[in-house]
Amino acid sequence: MPLTLPVDPHALAALAELVSPPAGSPMRRRDFVFGVGTSSYQIEGAAHEDGRLPSIWDSFCATPGKVARGENGEVACDHYHRWPQDLDLLESLGVDAYRFSIAWPRVMDEQGRPNSRGIDFYKRLLDGLAERGMRAFVTLYHWDLPQWMEDRGGWLNRETAYRFADYADLMSRELRGRVAAWATHNEPWCAAYLGYGNGHHAPGHNVTRWGTQAMHHLLLGHGLALPALRANDPAAQVGIVANVGPGYPDTETEEDRHAADLYDAYQNRWVLDPLLKGEYPAALWKLWKGSEPLVLPGDMETIARPIDYLGLNYYSRAVVRATGEDSFEWVHRPGVERTTMDWEVHPQGLQDILEAFKQRYPDLPPIHITENGMSSADQVLGGQVEDAQRQSYLKRHFAACSRAMANGVDVRGYFIWSLMDNFEWAFGYERRFGIVHVDFGTQRRTPKRSALAYAAFLRQRAAAG
Repeated sequence: MPLTLPVDPHALAALAELVSPPAGSPMRRRDFVFGVGTSSYQIEGAAHEDGRLPSIWDSFCATPGKVARGENGEVACDHYHRWPQDLDLLESLGVDAYRFSIAWPRVMDEQGRPNSRGIDFYKRLLDGLAERGMRAFVTLYHWDLPQWMEDRGGWLNRETAYRFADYADLMSRELRGRVAAWATHNEPWCAAYLGYGNGHHAPGHNVTRWGTQAMHHLLLGHGLALPALRANDPAAQVGIVANVGPGYPDTETEEDRHAADLYDAYQNRWVLDPLLKGEYPAALWKLWKGSEPLVLPGDMETIARPIDYLGLNYYSRAVVRATGEDSFEWVHRPGVERTTMDWEVHPQGLQDILEAFKQRYPDLPPIHITENGMSSADQVLGGQVEDAQRQSYLKRHFAACSRAMANGVDVRGYFIWSLMDNFEWAFGYERRFGIVHVDFGTQRRTPKRSALAYAAFLRQRAAAG
């Protein structure tokens, strides 16, 4: 259902103030992009329709004990059938852009041939966005690798990087002119480490050396895809999305500061150094001795090809302490604000890491915050969802981003995660990140108060010009 906002300007202003950036913030500029995000497996459903093939997440969900309560994405938010209503909801929010991903198993078969029925779904979606005046930020890979590719080794097989480039070539030819910005991968750290290094995510392998090799092939696939994306859709921006978070030492001892540096290599530099410096961080191989991937001549140059923007997903920080010369552990500090994911709420970490990246990478591309948000135990009461913690969370993170921008960090957009409650991977449907509540039994969408506040702010900004 579309949002209904107050007509009275004072009531609208009070609602907007619940989340809005500080007065004078660079985020209030009209050219700053505000949006929301989703991903294919988390919302689409229609897992067996119109030629879609199985993905590694279909297989992972079918494996007992891998996903909470044995849940899966076969129906999810039924977005495949309900997309027009969901786009109407987006339009009523007043966002500038919508970030979503394409399901690789929906658009290509095992021989690399296009599946026109799956591709036509994304064409309808993109045309619907354009008709409603919204830009599309499209991610090619948000973790749903076709199962037939995993059967051939998945991201452990170098050939997958080349097949990914073929997929990028196909989609950028088919969707040319409809996309404002392409992202090759969402969070290669999660796809590599959680998927191959510790087994928390599909395909469920837990060998550190496999995680580092999968990462190399993911990043190689990114670099191999860039020329086709640029050639086929020259008006679109091209980039990649990384999940990042600062690591702070538990104490100011030399050992704990070294532990924080190891954490930074593991969480941030493992992805960003290859992309922006053409090398893996040496500290990573102190942490994971003997786990270096096989790197062929020319690989690092391919990975470090220039990008137009860097997407950053920020949720929380880590506090770490040394457990040995080159090892660390997380410190779970009591008495701090947390989300239902048990992640600490630490807005200052966003400012800190943005400014750290500006100092570390002289050629840092323009940044979009492509995900920021929180999970909470939201309920519909009297037809409303009062998610006060999320409202405060967003307001404080907008303020942190504003401070970083005031200090010279080039941030050009901010996407809240997520548009609506969805399938939250190994947690199933328990963790709710949406600004729109979804009743998964009826598929009823109920905008939360955070959504109303976000829409009110965006309406105010538009009125101000």
